[in-house]
Amino acid sequence: MPEEYLTFAKQMRAKFGIDLTLYKEAQMKRRLTSLRNKRGFKTFDDYYDSLQIDPTLLSEFLDRMTINVSEFYRNPKRWDILLTNVLPRLVKKETTLHIWSAACSTGEEPYSMALMMREHFPNTRFHILATDIDENALNSAKNAFYAEQALKELPENMKQVYFRENNGMYQLKDSIKNAVTFQKHDLLSDPYPRKMDLIICRNVLIYFTDQAKNTIYRQFGNTLKENGVLFVGSTEQIFTPQKFDLKLIHTFFYEKTTDK
Repeated sequence: MPEEYLTFAKQMRAKFGIDLTLYKEAQMKRRLTSLRNKRGFKTFDDYYDSLQIDPTLLSEFLDRMTINVSEFYRNPKRWDILLTNVLPRLVKKETTLHIWSAACSTGEEPYSMALMMREHFPNTRFHILATDIDENALNSAKNAFYAEQALKELPENMKQVYFRENNGMYQLKDSIKNAVTFQKHDLLSDPYPRKMDLIICRNVLIYFTDQAKNTIYRQFGNTLKENGVLFVGSTEQIFTPQKFDLKLIHTFFYEKTTDK
């Protein structure tokens, strides 16, 4: 089984550029074995053969690789720190904020950012880039239909102002949808954008190996402007941020210390 999975990982990297070895092996292998068995394949060899010819199967595979679970203002205390501590610092020094929501899943995170900017910094221009490896998640994000559970942390007045309710589902209005640009992006292989004031990447890196995380953190450090900020998830503290030209400014928030 271990050799079969490693062969599968090598094949996926050679054919599709997907490097499974950069994800924690036990978690990823368990997740993909479950999906493989669900689809009726007894071996990874058979599964790989079908992935090459069936775009729907490949799309499902990419969806299972990622964890598309999110909600608006997830972990609200962190967003409060962003609002009261981090954003005022950034707004003070920039007339236009460039924000990147990396591994954005189905869009709750970048849309939360757009809502916060519109509500609390109405005179500040901003551009939000939202990226993910999963095209299904990106298509869902662009449609911006959400169950009520995803909006549980939103104030009631914001739900009324920015969403249309339809049979228990909530569609985000165009005034916020149009504030976010979505693109496909693989954190492990694609070029990173540059000169960002704020990067939000939360609850994703816990699935990567330490080697992969170090590479991503270094890229984030290079992507940020001087004094730009990286906002990470509640289980993703960076224990040696100085290696990446970052310094801790608040729990789960790191500031770029030099500009390359």
